[in-house]
Amino acid sequence: MAIRLSSLFLRTLRENPVDADVDSHKLLVRAGYIRRAAPGIYSWLPLGLRVLNKVETIVREEMDAIGAQEVHFPALLPREPYETSNRWAEYGDNLFRLKDRKDADYLLAPTHEEMFTLLVKDMYSSYKDLPVTLYQIQTKYRDEARPRAGLLRGREFIMKDSYSFTVDEDGLEDAYQAHRAAYQRIFARLGLETVIVQAQSGAMGGSRSEEFLHPTPIGEDTFVRSDGGYAANVEAVTTVAPDPMDAEGLRTAHVEETPDSPTIDTLVAQANALHPRENASWTAADTLKNLLVTVVLPSGERQMVAVGIPGNRSVDLKRLEVSLADALEVGGEIEVTQADDADLRSYPMLVKGYIGPGLSLDAQTLGADSTTGIPYFVDPRVVPGTSWITGANLQGRHVFDLVAGRDFSWDGVVEACEVRAGDPAPDGSGPLKTARGIEMGHIFALGRKYAEALGLKVLDSNGKLVTVTMGSYGVGVTRALAAIAESNHDERGLIWPRNLAPADVHVVAAGKGEEILEGAESIVGQLESAGFEVIFDDRPKTSPGVKFGDAELLGVPTVLVVGRGYKDGTVEIKDRASGESREVEISSVVEELTREMGS
Repeated sequence: MAIRLSSLFLRTLRENPVDADVDSHKLLVRAGYIRRAAPGIYSWLPLGLRVLNKVETIVREEMDAIGAQEVHFPALLPREPYETSNRWAEYGDNLFRLKDRKDADYLLAPTHEEMFTLLVKDMYSSYKDLPVTLYQIQTKYRDEARPRAGLLRGREFIMKDSYSFTVDEDGLEDAYQAHRAAYQRIFARLGLETVIVQAQSGAMGGSRSEEFLHPTPIGEDTFVRSDGGYAANVEAVTTVAPDPMDAEGLRTAHVEETPDSPTIDTLVAQANALHPRENASWTAADTLKNLLVTVVLPSGERQMVAVGIPGNRSVDLKRLEVSLADALEVGGEIEVTQADDADLRSYPMLVKGYIGPGLSLDAQTLGADSTTGIPYFVDPRVVPGTSWITGANLQGRHVFDLVAGRDFSWDGVVEACEVRAGDPAPDGSGPLKTARGIEMGHIFALGRKYAEALGLKVLDSNGKLVTVTMGSYGVGVTRALAAIAESNHDERGLIWPRNLAPADVHVVAAGKGEEILEGAESIVGQLESAGFEVIFDDRPKTSPGVKFGDAELLGVPTVLVVGRGYKDGTVEIKDRASGESREVEISSVVEELTREMGS
């Protein structure tokens, strides 16, 4: 049956919603596909559901094609499985927690690793039952601190998550590669360009992971790639560190007056003015900037950490969070913020703007075994034998020629600095280029983290109990729809790819006479009989201008106008994307559209 605008539950808007900051959000609301229910939470309206269902169908078809079987879990889950895996604490504030009337703890699931694992444990006990891959398309919940960009970063979203269960690593590799290929087909069918990049596994765990990023200027993720084929999310980029240097013969560290130099720029200026060196001017790259940051652990506990980086680099807090979480071995996501004056008051031996690690290995001011006890991590560029200008922990004074490994030590190495265009690729494939992208999918070689935590074991061919090996694979379904809208629109409205549009043809009855409306009804009937999905603008009192505006806003790829030419036996077929139109004989409309759509 044709979708008739005279009765469709739809209200288009001429103005952009005030809370919308990206085009997909603006247009999906204006065109009546979604409606805001609360920050980061949206209701789906009839046309939106039609497109969403088509996206889900493509995902289902490709998952079924690799032998995955669909299941469906509840979104409301008990605390106990997540307590066992330790993610009740690890998820921190991102987890929606609630209690029932008996004071039992529950959560709204952000993801379902535990439930999939327990389901397989409940039903399977032998290697003969494996391999098996299960998936679901389910609503997920995360308490985003700052939901934004409509469907791209919400608190409620639909995701396809699948899990492979195999006896060993070889089986995991097969499942991983099958999903990787399936994802490439999914995004190709959705018309979404994606770049596969190396990624950090983060709180999910596992030996490796890859993200499928859709390049777009509004993307939240920064990624890099080289002409030689390297591609990675910036959190996963490994800095190419210099080789350690011989400290033999280097000058002894010495403290010098550097008044009014609490910043790198003022320090460099003072160093060149008051303490010039013979062979070259001092630059920011010669300085070691020491930052104090506050780390909020998954448990809520706060910890002070110091990080030393070259002064010509800026900190990337996202990279630092991922790297520090590994270095501190916290087993979950952490939050990192720069320490403030209140934090510094607890350490009177540290002078703001002049902080340094200390003058000797035996009497450091930074480090787990130092006088402050603050763990001290450095950037990979800080290697033994490198010489630095850094703070002397005295107002208006800095240490010159402080040599790493000789004069100060550190507790570990972290990736703290921003990745820049032109930095060398870790694999030697050339300089890096930076871009922005939206994460469309993520695949993880989970290994045995959840199986071990939840006791998922099977008998192997020798009759011995072995822990099952798992993989985890996600696709953001609602996020994919938003990315498609973001990439397929113009200033007038949406332009859906033909295989995802809410209809094949948008028929507009553009005239006031009964003859035109009746003629349009007849053509709609012919199109329905031929198997076309049709939106029919049959609103009798709506002006042609409003109808044409709505047709452009809704974004069906083909618009058929029944108007002035009807009495002469012709109608107009317009291409929504190009704006081109042509007149065709009424008698050949079905034939023309069938040829155009390749059906």
